[in-house]
Amino acid sequence: RAGPPYQFLSVQKTGSRQNVGLIQLNRPQALNALCAGLMDELRRALDTLESDPQVGAIVLTGSQKAFAAGADIKEMQDKTFQECYGGAFLSSWDRVATVRKPIIAAVNGYALGGGCELAMMCDIIYAGEKAQFGQPEILLATIPGAGGTQRLTRAVGKSLAMEMVLTGDRISA
Repeated sequence: RAGPPYQFLSVQKTGSRQNVGLIQLNRPQALNALCAGLMDELRRALDTLESDPQVGAIVLTGSQKAFAAGADIKEMQDKTFQECYGGAFLSSWDRVATVRKPIIAAVNGYALGGGCELAMMCDIIYAGEKAQFGQPEILLATIPGAGGTQRLTRAVGKSLAMEMVLTGDRISA
């Protein structure tokens, strides 16, 4: 194991030389919804693996059913704009994008909303046959909030990004 025990993640070193950090989101009852506790643990796991000189790369994955089905809406639903903005609600979410070691997202199943944004923060995305990417926030009368609109545009182009964000439609691998 790399670092302290986790409630929402499985973290280990793997590979023939134990030089690959493997982080698996492990919140199956919520399709790996990204709650504050999971995101805090992810930041901690990334810090641990980044500071480990034996680790050369990190793989971030979920389950066969869901990489991450998005932010935990139940956790967010009662927050006001002022609480989210003033409390820096999504401030630690971009930690994946600032890790200096390469991070590979291994995606199968749903990568929706915050889960899609999380995958796009990684340096490389490997998508399985069942991978479904989407930004369905519009269906909840909001828009992506962790850099999804900018990253999605760079990843798939303006037209497809606009279609995905404005309709909530998903795309496959």
